[in-house]
Amino acid sequence: MIPWLAPGMEFPPVVQALDSPNGLLAATAVVTAPRLIEAYRQGIFPWYSEGEPVLWWSPDPRMVLFTDELRVSRSLRKRARAIASEPATAICLDRDFVGAMQACAEPRSDHPGTWITDDIIDSYAELHRHGLAHSIELWSHDACIGGLYGVAMGRMFYGESMFSRERDASKIALVALVRLLRNERVPVIDCQQKTAHLASLGAREIKRSEFCAMVAEAVQAPSIDWSRYADRNLNELLTE
Repeated sequence: MIPWLAPGMEFPPVVQALDSPNGLLAATAVVTAPRLIEAYRQGIFPWYSEGEPVLWWSPDPRMVLFTDELRVSRSLRKRARAIASEPATAICLDRDFVGAMQACAEPRSDHPGTWITDDIIDSYAELHRHGLAHSIELWSHDACIGGLYGVAMGRMFYGESMFSRERDASKIALVALVRLLRNERVPVIDCQQKTAHLASLGAREIKRSEFCAMVAEAVQAPSIDWSRYADRNLNELLTE
């Protein structure tokens, strides 16, 4: 059994999460921006299907990408540099945050459903308005061809979802994000759960206790000044 949290009730300690399914901690009736902030500060995230209660997770081990461990293949590096030199192509921060979320919610051939419901989009959009959620988008000829979004607190970034409408577009957005975060001395991106795709890019699993200790320290650090990257073409991040 997992606890059902009424409004105002705090999350239980993450060590109380179930072993099977790995990391299931609690459930709520709705998702809200304040509840998301509370969750991320403790290494907890929501993941559920439409029509289900909101399920909250903190798995052990936890998949993370240390920003100095990003693995960029020779072919991806070559493609990223080609993209960076293309005048009609631009890497942008938050040009269309909600649009990036909606693109991540689109059905995929290997996963026709989505957990990115309208309520999720509304809640993360509220975080975005408060400077706590951001997207990196790859634009070509005024069309968004790939990107990702996540939550930022202090010197911690929690990756949420990625999308590609052209080959390697989401990977190129990730390369740009990692290089931005390196510049800002952010050591790690939370990837939540293990996938072969993330592992191929250098992500690996660590113990939940280690992850939560990192989060507790990182969220207390001064926040990134994201305004430095707004309304700019960030293609130079791909040429480093």
